[in-house]
Amino acid sequence: MSEPLVSIAGLTKTFVTPRGDVHALDAVSFDIPRGAVVGLVGESGSGKTTLGRCILRLVEPTSGSVRFGGSEILGLDAAAMKAMRKRMQIIFQDPYSSLNPRMRVRDIIGEALLTHGIGRSGGDRRDRVAALLEEVGLKPDQMSRFPHEFSGGQRQRIGIARALAVEPEFIVADESVSALDVSVQAQILNLMQDLRDRRGLTILFIAHDLSVVEYLCEEVVVLYLGRVAERGAGRAVYGAPAHPYTRALLSAAPVPNPEARRAREILKGDIPSPLDPPSGCVFRTRCRYAIDRCAEILPPLLDLGPRHDAACLRIGEI
Repeated sequence: MSEPLVSIAGLTKTFVTPRGDVHALDAVSFDIPRGAVVGLVGESGSGKTTLGRCILRLVEPTSGSVRFGGSEILGLDAAAMKAMRKRMQIIFQDPYSSLNPRMRVRDIIGEALLTHGIGRSGGDRRDRVAALLEEVGLKPDQMSRFPHEFSGGQRQRIGIARALAVEPEFIVADESVSALDVSVQAQILNLMQDLRDRRGLTILFIAHDLSVVEYLCEEVVVLYLGRVAERGAGRAVYGAPAHPYTRALLSAAPVPNPEARRAREILKGDIPSPLDPPSGCVFRTRCRYAIDRCAEILPPLLDLGPRHDAACLRIGEI
C-alpha cells in the first residue's frame, strides 16, 4: 500500500450547545493511502459527515491533526487554505439541495474555476465546463439549463463535475449515492471508479450501505458514536469482522440470493445521544457481549494483523 495522502490523528470535535456539549468525534485516527478509496461506514449519528467536513475544514475540529501530503492543514490561514482547497473537494449527499436552483449549470461549475483563477478567458472556462460535463456523462449543450431540468442522477453528475473542476487530488464523497435509485447508484459508482482510475484520485467514501463500500473500497473504517470501532483492509474487515458492531452491520446487509440465509445480530435500542455518551466502551449499551469491565475501560484499538485493528476488550473471547 502506498504512502498516505491524508493522515488523521486524534481528531476531536465538540459542539457547544445550550443543552450541553455534543461529542461528535473523539480521538479519531486513520490514514487514507494515496490513490485508494477508503470507506467510512456507520449508522446515522455516528459522526461520518462531521468527520469528512472536519478533514476539509468545512467544520473546524476542536483538536487533533490532519496532514495532507505530509503538511499539517489545521493551522493554515485563510489564504493558504484557499490554495489547499484546489487539492481537496467534496461531493455532497443531496443532489437537490447542493446545487443553486437560480444558477445555470455552466455557472455552477464555472464558479469554482473563477474562484481559483482557472481559465484564461470566459471562452476557455466554457470549454472546460463542456469537457467536464462530457467526462461525467452529460452533454455540453446542457450547460445552459437549470438544476430543476435534470434528474437526481444527472444532478449528482453535475456535483461530481463541480468537484473535479479544480483538478483535486482528494475527494470526500459524502453519502453521494444514498439519495438515488439503485440502478442510478450503480451508474454513479461505476463513474467514480472510472474517474479514480483515470485521474488517480484518492477518495473518502462515506456510506451506510456496506455492499456499496465492499464493491468500491479497498480500506474500511467503521465509526460508532464518534469513535473508530474497527478499521482495516476491506478483505480483513469483511472476511473476519472482529468488533460486535461491525458484525451487526454486516449481518443487516441484504443478500441478493433469496435462498441464502444469514444469522442476524440484532442491536438493542438506538445509538446513544452524543450529548451524554456512555462511559467506557461507547457501544456497550447495545452490545450482547458487554460485561462490567466494558463500562470502566475505554478500549484501545488492538492490532489484529496486517492492516486490521479493532477496539473491543473481548476480542479474544467472543
